[in-house]
Amino acid sequence: MAPGVHWLEHAHVNCYLIEEGDEVTLVDAGLPAVHPYLMAALEVIGRRPSDVAALVLTHAHFDHIGAARRLQEELGCVVHVHPNDEYLLRHPYSYLHERPRVLYPLRYPRALPVLGAMAAAGALRVKGMDGASVLTAGEVDVPGRPVVIETPGHTFGHCALHLPDRGVLISGDALVTLDPYTGEEGPRIVAGAATADSALAIGSLRRLEETEAGVVLPGHGEPFRGGIRAAVRRAAEVGAR
Repeated sequence: MAPGVHWLEHAHVNCYLIEEGDEVTLVDAGLPAVHPYLMAALEVIGRRPSDVAALVLTHAHFDHIGAARRLQEELGCVVHVHPNDEYLLRHPYSYLHERPRVLYPLRYPRALPVLGAMAAAGALRVKGMDGASVLTAGEVDVPGRPVVIETPGHTFGHCALHLPDRGVLISGDALVTLDPYTGEEGPRIVAGAATADSALAIGSLRRLEETEAGVVLPGHGEPFRGGIRAAVRRAAEVGAR
């Protein structure tokens, strides 16, 4: 995606690897079945599992922490999460959402293959975990030294990661190009089935826009190379679902 920044997608959930020197930061940990693919991805880029120094979570929804506990136990890497998502990290299914989830597959049948793939990858068997390091706004001392941008709304502890020297913004689920709950594509926030406060999420898009990043790497969907300003404009036009 950019020098030293790699994208791994499995079951419609994205993870990213950031290289710096001899170490790697993993951003988000997908669903449980992603683990062997992460190991293979490290090999492809010429790295070993022991090179993973940190796992930074954009937020603690079950589909972004699926392999986190195993990675912490096997690799000893430090896991970072915003304090407002620490409870969710321990209890990944106890998340706030504005609208009933059960209605979405009926209203948006295009989402069924996406949700089915996620279920097959372990979406219903994610284990919580303790022992995370606190993630706050500003530069975080992990390989790649991403700048943490607090973007509450999807969860109240959601964070995006900016790599200003590489022109990249990892937006997590603050801005996606595929909504798993509607199956709709293009820049947008995630539907109310999995978003705590859609109005707050739309407001947080301004913080992303301020980065002026050229490449946007979302938590779900294809990377967006049209720049963060265009992505935010389109997401605001779509609004909440």
